[in-house]
Amino acid sequence: MARLLLLSNGHGEDLSGALLGRALQRCGHQVDALPLVGGGHPYRDAGIPLMANTREFSTGGLGYTSLRGRLTELIQGQVLHLLQSWLQLIRIRRRYALVVVIGDVIPVMAAWLSGRPVATYLVAYSSHYEGRLNLPWPCGNCLSSTRFLAVYSRDLLSAEDLSLQLGRPVHFLGNPFMDPVLAPAAPRPPRRYRLALLPGSRRPELEQNLLLLLQVIQRLPAHLFSNQELAVDLALIRSLDDAALQALIAPHAWQIHRSDHQVALVKGALRVEVQRGAFASVLQNANLVISMAGTAAEQAVGLAKPVLQVAGKGPQFTANFAEAQRRLLGPTVFCAEGDSGQPATLDATAKLALELLEGSELDKALQRRCRQQAEERLGSMGGADRMASAITDLLPPSQPSLSTNP
Repeated sequence: MARLLLLSNGHGEDLSGALLGRALQRCGHQVDALPLVGGGHPYRDAGIPLMANTREFSTGGLGYTSLRGRLTELIQGQVLHLLQSWLQLIRIRRRYALVVVIGDVIPVMAAWLSGRPVATYLVAYSSHYEGRLNLPWPCGNCLSSTRFLAVYSRDLLSAEDLSLQLGRPVHFLGNPFMDPVLAPAAPRPPRRYRLALLPGSRRPELEQNLLLLLQVIQRLPAHLFSNQELAVDLALIRSLDDAALQALIAPHAWQIHRSDHQVALVKGALRVEVQRGAFASVLQNANLVISMAGTAAEQAVGLAKPVLQVAGKGPQFTANFAEAQRRLLGPTVFCAEGDSGQPATLDATAKLALELLEGSELDKALQRRCRQQAEERLGSMGGADRMASAITDLLPPSQPSLSTNP
């Protein structure tokens, strides 16, 4: 089989790249990775070798969203780091039979400059934002090149749109990042309603988001908790440990309770179960997801769950980001009107949460919409394996021995 290079630019893209890389390894290929932004942790976790030094930046790869963010990335050296990564790609390009892009215009351009055959998974772009995808220059020119052997989209509408724009077939095979949450996970204790909280994964934004989500929980009727009708699961990253969590919530009269290896946040009758390392289980068992996250919200929609947004102060999950996410993910993503963090907005969010919890049980039309949006916008399980099989079909039946010299 062949030696392949994964080229990605962002944490979510690295996650999809690592899942696709594992699927390519199962097809017998030798797989390396070159993440252009961030630490490449999903590749390390998957045991996929990294072909360049990686570096984390305080903007989390989101500096493009503001002038301050762009200046911060410039001062911290992210532009120089990107150029160094590109130079490394040029040095090692001849080792690989194919470059596999996961991301947007930056890795697409880098792959084109490498001169190697390319397959592209455009996970960062969707026609759902505006109805027609306006690819930034020179992305469209690169994708139309004969050097790009295949293009895969993140949803059905984008595949149809780009097939017309590029004058070549663009395929929707599903999304690798959906595979971990679509696989069977452990059930949670039965309740009439289960609510999942997703504060995101970027710190310190995560801490700000969590405090906002707890304010929403405080506005839910206490009797739902005391009668054990409602359970709330908080999907939390491991890096926010119990000590840091206690310091964060204590000024707001919340406390940590521990029992039988379970951690919960408690305030009077209110109780929020802290779940680390159980993300798929949290999503699968939820009736409603309250989200301040990016990829995690997409995964929730892919599981046919209604999603309720709470806009924050950013840098990622701002009101503008939330509005764009609703266009991307469709009519089963909801958001209360009002300014972020204002009492009236939080009241409206809690009221909408109660309505959606009831609708998840009784509203058949809502349930049908959730299933339809899941299939059209995210696809079914097995996206990584389908994409890996399609990429394998692009390669000659047998590969000659590839040089390992730059």
